[in-house]
Amino acid sequence: MDHLPKDPHILVSSINMLLRDDEFDDLESLCNNFDCTPSDIINYLANYDFVYSSEQKQFRPAGYNA
Repeated sequence: MDHLPKDPHILVSSINMLLRDDEFDDLESLCNNFDCTPSDIINYLANYDFVYSSEQKQFRPAGYNA
């Protein structure tokens, strides 16, 4: 995760943008590119109350259901 933003809000925004704009097919391919695992990102962002929705291909604030 050395090449990804450390600030959780900027990280969420960056990952969601890369996934939304089809730069990467899924979180796993994004993580492969940045030399980390999906669980690294998911666990890091869980500490800041973000959860990953594989259906939506995005991180969301915990409890966000829309």
